[in-house]
Amino acid sequence: MRRFLPLLLVPILATLAVSAFAADAPPAAQFEGRVDVREVLLDVLVTDRQGNVIVGLEPKDFRVTENGKPVDLAGLSFYSNRKFLGSTAEAAKRAIAADAPLENRYFILLFNDVRMLAIDAPSLLSQQLQAARKAQEWFKGLLPNDWVAVATFDTKLKIHTDFTRDRRTLDAAIAEVVGGKDPETEWPSRVGNGATGASAAPSLLAHLPQGKALRDKTVDIYDAMTVLSNAAEPITGRKNLLLFSIGFGRISEFGQYLPDTQHYKPAQQALNDANVAVYTIDLWPAGTDHTLSSGLNLLASDTGGTYLFNFVNFATPLQKILEENNGYYLLAYKSERPAGAEGFQKVEVKLVNPEFKVKAREGYSYGKRGAS
Repeated sequence: MRRFLPLLLVPILATLAVSAFAADAPPAAQFEGRVDVREVLLDVLVTDRQGNVIVGLEPKDFRVTENGKPVDLAGLSFYSNRKFLGSTAEAAKRAIAADAPLENRYFILLFNDVRMLAIDAPSLLSQQLQAARKAQEWFKGLLPNDWVAVATFDTKLKIHTDFTRDRRTLDAAIAEVVGGKDPETEWPSRVGNGATGASAAPSLLAHLPQGKALRDKTVDIYDAMTVLSNAAEPITGRKNLLLFSIGFGRISEFGQYLPDTQHYKPAQQALNDANVAVYTIDLWPAGTDHTLSSGLNLLASDTGGTYLFNFVNFATPLQKILEENNGYYLLAYKSERPAGAEGFQKVEVKLVNPEFKVKAREGYSYGKRGAS
């Protein structure tokens, strides 16, 4: 009798993950090592046109395809960060929202520091300061099961605070961002253990390089996102990276945006592998038309986040992010791969009802990277 053993344990609350199953000493050698059966878990946000979370959907409401071929969903669950989502009474009767397990939410605020550009564009520094101060106000709307970390990148990645729920710690971190101060987060006593239990705080610092090693491994914004993704990967659940930036990438001689494929693709795949959705928040003033916006939009789209721009108050995109992450669906299905194969599989998720908006990450890695 053939029996499958999981090579990678995927918790039920995980967002996008791949677990590989291999045969355990089958008697018939002809089947050994030929096929890996993988369970794909995909976190999906579904909202109406106003951004309200839609509850009560069933497997038949989703259309999931790989390379244009439909896949059969083996399971669907809904997870919420609060007991009730303010949905209609009819939706509440369907119990999917009311009975959903309460989830932690994880937010990483990353400021792509514009201080070095302030001489030529002083308005950008003003925008960054406004964003930081609105973040302090935004903290007041967080729920008891929300965890927040604050970081900046200028010439290296700086962690101003690890994941915390403490308002005073978050306010102090934002004060460092506003003042351009280097953080004091490299002392061993300040580093957590990365645990996600009820009594322990999740930690980025526990999985980050320390001191000069962190500086050497984060020479550009792509490195910073990759290193943050790797540090966040052990934490179970969907993670949200709020990237405050003016954009990145290359501009052609004709003034067109060109993705930096050498650096962008590894960062994008690391974000997807770690279940990190990027919400890119444009630091350019409202009404500014700039070419690098294409890079911000691409990154958000590829990771299941949102590109937020053309607003007059940073409170607007921050509130939208909170509301959009009130709940998500976890879709599960199985996919077969030749044993030992490695790569990145694109996935497309659509809804039967065209009135709803769906947001999901671009795909998942499989093979050695996907099982790491």
